Amino acid sequence: MTLQPAAPGTKGTAIPETVPAAALPADAPSYDVVVVGFGIAGGCAALEAARAGARVLLLERAAVHGGTSSLSGGHFYLGAGTAVQRATGHDDSVEAMHDYLVAVSKEPEHDKIRAYCEGSVEHFDWLEALGFEFERSYYPEKAVIQPGTQGLMYTGNEKVWPFSTMATPAPRGHKVPAPGETEGTKLVMDLLRDRVEEAGVEVRYETGATQLVVDESGAVTGLAWRSFDETGLVRAGGVVLAAGGFVMNPDMVAAHTPALAEKPFTLGSTYDDGLGIRLGASVGAELKHMDEPFITAPFYPPSKLVFGVLVNKRGERFCNEDGYHSRTSQFVMEQPDSAAYLVVDSDHVEYPAFPLAPLVDGYETLAELETALDLPAGSVQRTLARYDELAAAGDDVDFHKAPEWLAPQSTGPWAVFDLTLGKAIYAGFTLGGIRVTVDGEAQRPDGSVVRGLYAAGACASNLAQDGKGYCSGTQLGEGSFFGRRAGLAAARARAGLAGRVS
Repeated sequence: MTLQPAAPGTKGTAIPETVPAAALPADAPSYDVVVVGFGIAGGCAALEAARAGARVLLLERAAVHGGTSSLSGGHFYLGAGTAVQRATGHDDSVEAMHDYLVAVSKEPEHDKIRAYCEGSVEHFDWLEALGFEFERSYYPEKAVIQPGTQGLMYTGNEKVWPFSTMATPAPRGHKVPAPGETEGTKLVMDLLRDRVEEAGVEVRYETGATQLVVDESGAVTGLAWRSFDETGLVRAGGVVLAAGGFVMNPDMVAAHTPALAEKPFTLGSTYDDGLGIRLGASVGAELKHMDEPFITAPFYPPSKLVFGVLVNKRGERFCNEDGYHSRTSQFVMEQPDSAAYLVVDSDHVEYPAFPLAPLVDGYETLAELETALDLPAGSVQRTLARYDELAAAGDDVDFHKAPEWLAPQSTGPWAVFDLTLGKAIYAGFTLGGIRVTVDGEAQRPDGSVVRGLYAAGACASNLAQDGKGYCSGTQLGEGSFFGRRAGLAAARARAGLAGRVS
């Protein structure tokens, strides 16, 4: 038979054909669990499956481990009383974490959120057991990521209205102790690689899955693979898809998340082409939240800029400026022409070292500012007069900006930063994927399970946050957590141990 190519490039929406189980040769290599993709989710799935006694094969299309995980900032979203939270004096609980994640989820799946929150402390300990320790320190400023090795900071909207009224706030962004935005994740991925090798997992690099093998009942029993010009088939008790999202596939992006096709830079690796998601669809798995992107252009740090006022082309405020950067960015994109400006007076302006929202100019008067930006005459003057009144009273009754970020913007000259899409540097990735159970089992639209198929990481739809509710650290946090569950469930199913993963 003829096997399809391993990587249909980074284009196309075609669903791969399946391979009938009868096509598996009698001497096809057999594994208890085959994992597709060696990012954080796939590595954790393979490690847990192997530790459960399964014979595991891990396929990675790249020449090295890491995937898109290796490009992330190194945050793990964890809580409910981790050692870092306790050491830095931040009270947290399962209920507070659960209530917050429910509040920011588009369609909260309570069993998954509950499992994630109840297992968060154990997962924190499991991650440290890979061979590193989160620094027991806290970074109090508002930033995209800690500038140093501080172990904890706020990386979501926990202190932002309306969520601050729905759940007790606590910082949950745990950063791996390494400077910079990628070194921490590389440290974790290198340690995960070492633990995977110690557990006896067979890892094949430059090898990608191309099709799933399916028996007459519809169960997945193996897969086809390609490595350069070599192809083959393997038998599998369970297959875990952890091959990333689809942000690098322009055709899938155009079909599902057209906002990402406009002007943002894409955040992903070469192989985030949606193949893993399409493999799931090839056996009838439902795809969920495929229209949800994460898109952002942070205007902070420095955090002092958060005191400023965001206005649209009508010169009007439209959100509380103290939101997490992707939440604010999503509000900007909903404005006319996706245009917005940050206006900051001379008492509060500081200039970013690497401005993603460029400085337009400084203006001696607000009337001059309105004319230069082609805003309605008097619009910004009225907006700032109202804002200054609320700031002086310490109560933003219009948009509920937290009092700690309220201050009159009355001292000229005024600086203006441009958050307009196409002017500011927006970046994003996809959030949708295969519908799965709490243990990573792929599900059809009717909720039934595709036996033998599991998904995790960016291939799966787990914590269903939209762009306005996303928290930094979710991808590494839930990817590693639910990757573990999927690998363990696949291993237990192969061993004949029915029931949910505890």
